[in-house]
Amino acid sequence: MIDMHNYPEPAMGLFDSKRSNVLGEFGGIGLAVEGHLWESGRNWGYVQYKTSEEATKAYIDLAVILKKLIPYGYSAAVYTQTTDVESEVNGLMTYDRKVIKLNEAEIHKVNQEVCNSLKK
Repeated sequence: MIDMHNYPEPAMGLFDSKRSNVLGEFGGIGLAVEGHLWESGRNWGYVQYKTSEEATKAYIDLAVILKKLIPYGYSAAVYTQTTDVESEVNGLMTYDRKVIKLNEAEIHKVNQEVCNSLKK
């Protein structure tokens, strides 16, 4: 397996026809949610957004790019990260796991589109 990492957008830097090609990390959509931070005032993301709507759109845009890369050899991809981790606010959920920061229905829909594109 070849494991690539690229932030924020998915990219394919290497390809090996004899191994699975995986985008082990991409994304990093930063959205700080006051009242749900590990440490207020000291947070970062690869790209910072102010609203859930902006962050959701950014995620969808990244998924569209990812779908275009699948025919070129990606077998899997992992968004970083599921939850905020200490001062990193790149998660889909807050550090305390009390707030899903992006629109869950829209994220589910685009993720299904990515998964279904593998069947073609």
